[in-house]
Amino acid sequence: MKAIGNNLIIKKIEESNQQTKGGLILTEKQREDVRFQKAEVVKVGDSVVAVQENDIIYFDKTAAHRIEIEKEPYQVIRQENVVVVL
Repeated sequence: MKAIGNNLIIKKIEESNQQTKGGLILTEKQREDVRFQKAEVVKVGDSVVAVQENDIIYFDKTAAHRIEIEKEPYQVIRQENVVVVL
């Protein structure tokens, strides 16, 4: 598996459910107020700078495209959709 150009192949890190002040438990999908998601970089394209394989990043979840390789779910994003590298 190889990313091309300025694309990144990432694996989303599942975050735990959160509880509101009123006691409601919100799943990740119900958290519309959070635009960015956490992921691990699996592969980087040859034009990517400042991001390396195995980096933990936050990315714009509206820009990701889901793919499945050998029954494993991944997402493909462009480098400009990365907002934080931890």
